[in-house]
Amino acid sequence: MARYLKQRFPWREGNQFQLLVDGGEIFPAMLAAIYSAQSQILLEMYLVESGRVADRFIAALCAAARRGVSVYLLLDDFGAREFDKGDRHRLESAGVQMVFYNPMHYGELRRNLLRDHRKLLVVDERVALVSGIGLTDDFDTEAHPEDYWHEAAVRVEGPCAADWVEAFRRNWHSGVGPSESLPDSTAELENWAPGRMVGRVASGRRFGAVEIHRDFVKRVRVAERRVWMMTAYFVPSRRLRRALRLAAARGVDVRLLVPGPITDHPGVRYAGRRFYAHLLSAGVRIFEYQPRFLHAKVLLCDDWVSLGSSNVDRWNMRWNIEGNQEVEDSGFAGEARELFESDFLLCEECRLAEWQWRPWYFRLRERLWGYVDTALDWYSRKRAG
Repeated sequence: MARYLKQRFPWREGNQFQLLVDGGEIFPAMLAAIYSAQSQILLEMYLVESGRVADRFIAALCAAARRGVSVYLLLDDFGAREFDKGDRHRLESAGVQMVFYNPMHYGELRRNLLRDHRKLLVVDERVALVSGIGLTDDFDTEAHPEDYWHEAAVRVEGPCAADWVEAFRRNWHSGVGPSESLPDSTAELENWAPGRMVGRVASGRRFGAVEIHRDFVKRVRVAERRVWMMTAYFVPSRRLRRALRLAAARGVDVRLLVPGPITDHPGVRYAGRRFYAHLLSAGVRIFEYQPRFLHAKVLLCDDWVSLGSSNVDRWNMRWNIEGNQEVEDSGFAGEARELFESDFLLCEECRLAEWQWRPWYFRLRERLWGYVDTALDWYSRKRAG
């Protein structure tokens, strides 16, 4: 595993980045890229469930394979447990090469905890889409107009897309045999026009999550204007909590955008809420999203943005393969800022005076789930070590 620490991707010029919000924008952009593919499609997904969305992607991938495009589909075995055999057979019959990352094994708990949490599409080594989305109907804005899961993605065109090819290759070759080997990349990075947006791929097996966390903490420590964090599961490390408090203390606008009462893991929400009092006391502002489940993961520090699959929580630093696209660009940062600002309007802000007078049963739930989180963290550190 140590070799992944040495293969940190560099910052690259010559990119174009486009922010996409919710399944109504993200799914059409992904499908358009698949239908336009001429030579190769790489699709890596954690959460895949049979249904309306999956049917649309199966049709697109099968059509691509039948017209001669090489299609490689890498799914996490745990995340794809609701992806039925009939749908898998349709893909395989069309010629899609499909691999399931780390198949579940009875009695091997530590091995089973290692999951591929990335959400990545790369087409023709030139265009990539990086996000936290899953191929499930939960994100379908048409099927669920009132309660679809809120998500964000970035469309990447340029040399960073070629780096995402390499990130995919590392994962693919770590778990398959030579019969399913991926051909070498033919992308010529020097042919991209210089002077456009600057970006960097932050990704890797297990250590990709550590890298994303480390980069965010570094940016928080030097931020001058704002540190805004959007995450689906707020269970931060001690180091990140300290960095956020110190940034707020020196006058930086520090805000957290986290799920409200609508969430798929209420226990995680309660565990994270036990940190609110110290953060609020330090001047950190906390906003809980109300209309639907907030599943997006976006980090904004001045003109730097990191967006992708990582919730920057303690669990994924130890067990998950994660992938974020980092962008250093004032224009793209402005788009991210507008997303945050529109979402803040749909939130309830937690204020210190009111928080200190919350009901006793709220405190009890936070304490109980805090004990669970502490126990899981201890167990996770023991097993990961």
